[in-house]
Amino acid sequence: MRVAIGSDHGGYELKEVIRKHLEAQGLKVNDFGTYSADSVDYPKYGFAVGSAIIEGKADLGIVICGTGQGISMAANKISGIRAAVCSETFSARMAREHNNANVLSLGARVIGAGLALDIVDTFLKTEFAGGRHALRVDLLSNIERGEKV
Repeated sequence: MRVAIGSDHGGYELKEVIRKHLEAQGLKVNDFGTYSADSVDYPKYGFAVGSAIIEGKADLGIVICGTGQGISMAANKISGIRAAVCSETFSARMAREHNNANVLSLGARVIGAGLALDIVDTFLKTEFAGGRHALRVDLLSNIERGEKV
């Protein structure tokens, strides 16, 4: 599995913990930055991770900022991205299983590293259930194209 990861300065330290964790599992990690705790603008990193998925350079993505909210909003501006902010494992599992989320967004100032790793592992190992959920994901795509649902 190829995972794209990116963060702003608020999520830099947690990104590094997650990146190392994923690499230790043998996953291919594309790190789109930031590469220090110096102040940066989160939309650039949400865009980079989302673009990597749409361009086929990654299977799933992880974005991190202080709350997970702003960088998730940035990633969700890209057509075809379904980023979900998760602060516990149940939401991470349901985001993948029911919503076919392709980007996990985490808040480094909201959760600790241990919980973040549990959330990441849950998100990455959960498969999309399809079935009735596929229709709903298709409806999201219709909204994205400006169609009525």
